[in-house]
Amino acid sequence: MTENVRGGPNEKVYIHEFIDITRQNRAKYMHHMTANWSPIGQEQRHQLCYGVWGVVGSTGPWPQVVNIWEEDGFDGLASSFRLEFGNALLQDPALAKWWAAAADLRSGGYDRILVPHPSTATIEGLCASPDRLGGEVYAHEVVTVRKGRARDLLDHVTDRADAAAKATDWRLTGAWSTALGTNSECVLLWTIPTWEAWAAAEKDLARDRDNLLGDSGLVETRDRILLVDSPLSPHRTGRQPARSDRTDWTD
Repeated sequence: MTENVRGGPNEKVYIHEFIDITRQNRAKYMHHMTANWSPIGQEQRHQLCYGVWGVVGSTGPWPQVVNIWEEDGFDGLASSFRLEFGNALLQDPALAKWWAAAADLRSGGYDRILVPHPSTATIEGLCASPDRLGGEVYAHEVVTVRKGRARDLLDHVTDRADAAAKATDWRLTGAWSTALGTNSECVLLWTIPTWEAWAAAEKDLARDRDNLLGDSGLVETRDRILLVDSPLSPHRTGRQPARSDRTDWTD
């Protein structure tokens, strides 16, 4: 991995969401989040869409979606929280219609706040360097380590990212630690160009040949699922969702 292409370390923070989808609404929900929510988030909060993906159900819960939103550090996140929760409803009243439409598409979820490794590129940085975008499939890993050692694991993984890419063709796109905890959980996002590249590396992993993390001596648990990005996800399009992508919220 390299530093954000705009120069300097990444000082953003990220909202990471696992969203449980109702019935056969996954495609509609992903469109609602990218086309109908993200332009509002950009305008109101300078919250950028880092990515929206559908979980490959054979590798994890289904039907499920992963959203990742990029905020202007903890100060930007505090402003977003004030806008959202500074009222009796604990929801932005101006978005009542949007919330009502979203409620019909999802049943709940689980969120994390993530802090990036300094070398993790922002979404603007990735979009400014198209060769670092896009894969047929993505691997998403939640890795737990001993208390207080999350940054050590991220340093280890990012230091060997180039070697991992040469060995597997998996590119380490995002490396984060989870905030509000014991500094013992990391989230990794790997961009994989083809399903065949995924299968080849997975066969090695099944044989205890780990070309991704290597032997750090830090890992306690590791959970890997596969993702496919939504049609308007910036990792696919190279841009933020725009007002021109929006549809009526009741469509």
